Amino acid sequence: MKKHKTWSYLGCMILVAALFLSACSGQKIADTSASKHKLKVGIVLSDIGLGDQSFSDGAFKGLIKARDEGDILFDYKEIADTGTYDVGFEQLVNEGSDIIIGLGYSVKESLEATAKKHPDRQFLLIDEKSELANVASITFKEEEGSFLAGALAAMASKSGHLGFIGGVESSLLHKFQIGYEQGARAINPNTSFSVNYTGDFGKAELGATAAREMITRDNADVIYTVAGLTGVGGLQEAQKQGKYSIGVDSDQFFLAEKSVIASMVKNIDVAIYNALQTYMKSNASFPEKDMVFGLQDGGVGLTQIHLLELTKEQQAQLEELQQKLISGEIKINIPNS
Repeated sequence: MKKHKTWSYLGCMILVAALFLSACSGQKIADTSASKHKLKVGIVLSDIGLGDQSFSDGAFKGLIKARDEGDILFDYKEIADTGTYDVGFEQLVNEGSDIIIGLGYSVKESLEATAKKHPDRQFLLIDEKSELANVASITFKEEEGSFLAGALAAMASKSGHLGFIGGVESSLLHKFQIGYEQGARAINPNTSFSVNYTGDFGKAELGATAAREMITRDNADVIYTVAGLTGVGGLQEAQKQGKYSIGVDSDQFFLAEKSVIASMVKNIDVAIYNALQTYMKSNASFPEKDMVFGLQDGGVGLTQIHLLELTKEQQAQLEELQQKLISGEIKINIPNS
């Protein structure tokens, strides 16, 4: 298999994954003369890559939508094929991408190194910011959506003890954790927590072990996972143990349908799609260098609630909390932010 993947190969992968069936068009990136007039977008994925059932897959939904509407062509690189982020970014530059996207804070160093060597090329960094003039960014108010997730968890909990499973500990994941904790305590000030940063986003067994310990040792009865495939292991272990859980980034209900009561979505597909539309309508530029998406603009939020039937009072309370977050009446305290 060649390391450089054309769109037809991407379509096959997505078909096998049964995740993006609508993307399969059989088109190749440079087969038509019309393609020369379309914006060419390249993306370097986060560590796990396609099939993470979370962040990378969400990003692809946004690119697929823009592609299907006839606005862009795109290619992608996975670290499993390139070996390093640096190689992936350089390949996309050499292949003539107009915009090069780096997905996730862990790619920042490599993206900036490439951007410095190619100041005439536009880069877009997801989940981090950069001071470089040719690097725009998309970040999210994860703490806002996580606040609502925490409030819901506290409503669902009978023990008053909640769990949080993270991947690699970072300031970004702290935003999820802090929002979750503050949201839960807005409902029940006496809520207690078990927190485990597993150190990995790609090992389901680590998430399963963390969830099992929280449930059996600490009596946690709702667990929020922010850990990619590691988190999927936590969701599925919570299901085995007969406990509730909350997914992240995309609607993860289908992964554990007897456990997942909701997911805190970061609408990366919406953010990337909107950013590309703005770029094309603004003479190939980003009017706003650092774009931030929160509850107010649909960047984050909760999916529909599953398995639980909230009372009218609880539903009204969740809606009130959301409005107070949007208005700024509720402020989430994130140290060193």
